[in-house]
Parts: sequence; structure tokens; C-alpha cells
Amino acid sequence: MIELLKKIFPARRRLRLRPAPLLAAPLLLAAACASIGNPSGGPRDEEPPRPVRSNPAPYSVNFSGKRVTIDFDELVNVKDAFSKVTVSPTSKETPRVSSSGRRVTVQFADSLLPNTTYSIDFGNSIEDNNEGNKIDNFNLTFSTGPEVDSLRISGVVLNAADLEPRQEMLVGIHSNLSDSAFRKLPLERITKTDDRGRFSIRGLKPGKYRVYALGDLNNDFRWDNPEEDLAFYDVVVSPSAKQATTVDSIYNELTHQIDTVVERQYTSFLPNDILLSVYNTNYKPQYLVDYARPDSARLTMRFNARSASLPAMTVVGAERMKDWYVAERSRYNDTITYWLKPKSLVVSDTLRIAARYQRTDTAQRLQWISDTLRFITPKVKLPKKSKKELEADTLPKINFLDMKVLAGSVHEVYAPLTIEFGTPLDTLFSDRLRLFEKKDTVYVPVAPGKMTVSPPDSLNPRRYRIEYPWEYGKGYKFSADTIAAVGIYSTFTRPQEVEFKIKKEEEYARLRFMVSGVPAGMSAFVQLLNSGDSPQRSEPVADGVAMFTDLAPGDYYVRLVEDRNGNGEFDPGDFDAGVQPEAVFYFPKKLKIKKGWTYNQDWNIDVIPVDLQKPAELRKAKYEDEKRRRNRNANTGVDEEEDGYFDPTANPFDPNQKKRRRNNPTGYSY
Repeated sequence: MIELLKKIFPARRRLRLRPAPLLAAPLLLAAACASIGNPSGGPRDEEPPRPVRSNPAPYSVNFSGKRVTIDFDELVNVKDAFSKVTVSPTSKETPRVSSSGRRVTVQFADSLLPNTTYSIDFGNSIEDNNEGNKIDNFNLTFSTGPEVDSLRISGVVLNAADLEPRQEMLVGIHSNLSDSAFRKLPLERITKTDDRGRFSIRGLKPGKYRVYALGDLNNDFRWDNPEEDLAFYDVVVSPSAKQATTVDSIYNELTHQIDTVVERQYTSFLPNDILLSVYNTNYKPQYLVDYARPDSARLTMRFNARSASLPAMTVVGAERMKDWYVAERSRYNDTITYWLKPKSLVVSDTLRIAARYQRTDTAQRLQWISDTLRFITPKVKLPKKSKKELEADTLPKINFLDMKVLAGSVHEVYAPLTIEFGTPLDTLFSDRLRLFEKKDTVYVPVAPGKMTVSPPDSLNPRRYRIEYPWEYGKGYKFSADTIAAVGIYSTFTRPQEVEFKIKKEEEYARLRFMVSGVPAGMSAFVQLLNSGDSPQRSEPVADGVAMFTDLAPGDYYVRLVEDRNGNGEFDPGDFDAGVQPEAVFYFPKKLKIKKGWTYNQDWNIDVIPVDLQKPAELRKAKYEDEKRRRNRNANTGVDEEEDGYFDPTANPFDPNQKKRRRNNPTGYSY
């Protein structure tokens, strides 16, 4: 019976039995001992392929061939070799990686460099032929000279803005410490990150290095394209090694206790905690994507990239005409609508506009250019009308100016009331906009001077805001008299009334973050995020506190940004200036906020390592070991704990390697 138990529960995985299978276990065992049936074919193969030999052997010296072979204990395939397999040092011709039967072959196009340590990182590209089980972080290192350079640099690569692990990101080093090397020279030794963003660059000599990460779009191993993602470590690294002790634990699956604890010596390669924060310069070549005239009153222009200024526009044939449009624009001036003001331009079927704007030239420089654009009013096909409709057309019609009050029946206590008109305005009569407060069942005007009407929005000139200190739970009525506003086309508003109510105080919550770990004198702000990692509210950190009042109940995640320039938004880095992206931190748990409650939350941003802060629910990257664990759980009916095992010192050819379990109390994955 004991032997049967050992077969059912092999002793190299830590498992947590669910209650139902635990209760049923005696019955299942009794049935297994008492009955005879046809074999089921055995459990599903969940083990990755294991390398059994290679030519050259791992860490061998004086290799002189151009072909590397690795044999496995089962049939294997190599998937996505071009994107996942890296060879160091880099070369102009990419080696060809292929598989046949149980063998993987790496064929070099040219002879290997003399007296050089080569490392082939396969990542998780090798899998077995039947079940698709992958072997993770597989590497083969050897030398063409009498010695193997054995030092390593390890770390993790994350998106700077949201701490998302960057998978299959190129990471490399330069012994040339000049900043220009990253732009002009290919990286000397490279690897790619795994599914958790981790990396380990092998085969290094003693010396000084700069470390970079690169989203290499053109596969030239250098940052020569401003559209490529990048990261740089701003400290020169000197790799080293030392002997250290680790503890391997072997668990008894039946008792859930440790059977054996074994201490072993291993080589610790340092540094092993490099954090590379990836950003993008947001560069795009600037050019005019398209331009149009949606109707007689509007011209539109759309550019490929953001711009610091609007184009200079002149009407051809009427160059002296001034103030002939009202511009409505996007935040970064990449989409612009020009509302034509003079009637002569509105009724003209065709307009020729001399536009002066910036465009990127072939040397990637912004240059001012002049262009003449032709805008044509689209022809509108009118529907056929009945005789009655034609007679009705002879009656005079009044075209009113559209006015929308952007408010529902229930309004937030902290939000102004927004009104939007159909066209830009020529005149707004603020005294004809009125606000009433409900007292008992009667609406009475609010006190004079308490309601203010803001100037038009800087981006959308058709939008205005009504500011008022709303009171919790009260009812209000907003009204606009006849001709409260007149548009640039001489149309005017009709009377309008909107009733709404402010939420009660008990419908809100309050959340106070007491933040520590932000450097003294550093500005910072805290964002509340939804389940899609998108900001919903933002508040500055003042005297170590970020306060959210009048907070709608719901589930929130939290992110903090160290705001170096105090502009209230995340800013990427600047490689030329040696400036890193602004630091980002996540509160590690989801917050469930209930209405009527006040929450006080301490948050030391430095307690948990940055690469472990982002809650799993927000993470977009999928981890291979999590997928495998879910599959095993589904097949076996047991919950298996994640081991988080990543040992850059491991020998992949050691058949006992998978039986070990390293303690990792810090949670670091390297």
C-alpha cells in the first residue's frame, strides 16, 4: 500500500489537497486495492524534456566546430527560435536553430571567434513533441579557447509606467562605457527576458559594463530607431562571484511536512538585482495624415504625432483676413477642427488654405514646411419630399443653437456642471443662466455670486463649466433663458431646464493613504485604478498623505508616481540627458471600498520589491508556470503551490535538479 501511495503522490511537488478528494481518498484506495481493470494509460506527461548530452558539452573549452547539437530524452520541437533564442557574442549572420527527432541543432554561418566564450540562451523555445511541455531558461555555454568566462549579471525588466513584466525583451551589455555605444555599436553579449521579465547575461569577463534593454525592431542590436523601447542602468556594473549557502527542501506529499533539508554550497553571481525600467520616447515621425471638410462650417486636420504648436493657416486669395476661424483641438494638437467664422467662407464650395506646419524629414528632424490644401464642401443628397413637406418648407423656420447640459439626474458633489454648445459662441449672457436650489418642494434662486461660469475650455471652445459648492443630498435646477447664448453663425439658444440631485454624503467613502518611502522634497501623486489598470482618481501626496474624499464605492487598485517635475503626470526617461523614467509603485492589494466608510491605510512603498508589487489581477503578462499549475490542478484535483524557482546557477543537464526546492524568503525571483 505504501508503494502505491508513493506512485500516486510522487514526492517532488508540493501539493495542497482539496477537502473533497481528501475525504474520498480511503474509498479510492480501497477500490484500487480490491478491483482489477484495464490500464488507463497513466497520468498525463507534465515534465519538460531533459537534455542528456551535447556537443560541445556544457562549459567545455577549445571548441572548434561551427555546429552545436543537443540531444534530449524525448522528441522535441523548437518554437519561435528567431524571437526567443539568442547567441552571445552577437554576429551579423544569425545562427540557424532547428530540431529533428530528439536533437536540437544550432548551425553557425561563419567560424566562431577564437578564445571566446559563447552562450546560447534558448529561453522556453524547446518543448516536447507530444504535450508541449517547455524547458525553461535553458542555456548552453562553452568556449573556443582554453578558459570559460563564467561571470553573470541578472535582474528584471519592467515597464516603467505600469511595472508590467517585459517578456522576450533584448538585454545586453557594452564594455565600451561611452553613451554613444548604445546607439552606434551592437550589444556585445545579449539575452532575452523570460515570461516574468527576468534575465541573466552569461559568459562575462571581469571588467566594467553598462547594461541596456532594447525593443529591437530592426534586429541590429543597437538603439538607432527612436521608436524602439529602451532602458538603461545608470550605474556601471562590475560582475563578481562568491560562494554562498542555500537550503534545498524535499517535501513529503502525504504529511505536507519537510522530509529532508539539505544545505549546499553554490556560486552566487553578482549583481543579481538589476532593475531596468523600460520606456518609449513617444517619438513618431510628424506628417499630415489627412485633412477634410466634413461640412461647410468646419475644416479638419489630423497629424501623425503630437505637436507643441498649431499650424499657421492663411486663406489663399484673402491673405489679409484675420480672425477667420475658431480652433478646437486635442490635448497634443494632433487633431484640429477649424470652425469658419465669416459667412463668405462658409458658403464657398472650395477653399484653398496655405498651411505652414512641421514635418519630419529623412534625417528624422522636424522642419517647417508650407503646403496649399484644397478643402471642398461635400455634396449632400437631399431626400425626396412629399407635396405636404414642400408646402411646410415655405413656412419660416428658426434654427436654434444646440445646448447640452452634460449631467444626469444624479450628480457628483465634487464635479462642476458642464454645458456644451453646438458651435463656438459669439456671445454668452451669463446673467441668463440661472441656478436654483430645492427647499422643501420649491426651487429658490441660489445666492448671488455663488454660481460662476468659467471661460471656455482651452481645448474645446464650445464647452463651459458651471461652478457651485454643491451640498450633499440637495436638489438643484439649472435653467437657461431665451437667447442665453449666441453662436458664431447668429443662431441662439432656446429656453431649457434641467433638474438634478447631488449624492448624499453617506453614499461616498473617504480614503486616506499615509505614504512613506518617498524621498524628501519629492513631489508625488497617488492614482486609484480600475480593473483595467486605468486611472479613475488622482490626488497629490502632501505631507505624506494622499486624501480621497467623496469616493464612489467599488474595487480599486492603487499606483504612486514620484513626480519629479511636479506636472501631475508620468514622464518617461531621457537617455541623452541620463534621466531615468519617473519611479512608479503599486499597492500590492485590491481595495474594496464601501459607502459610508472612512479608510486609513499605511503604505511604505519600499517594503515589497518593485517587481512583486503589481497585483496579479492587473498583470497582462501570462506566466508559463502558472499555466502549467492550472493545468495540473485541473487534471489532478489538487492545488499545487507555486515554487517561484529560478536558479541561474543551475545545471540543466543535472537529472536531480527538478527535485530540489530553494527557499526564497525575500520573494525575489533571481
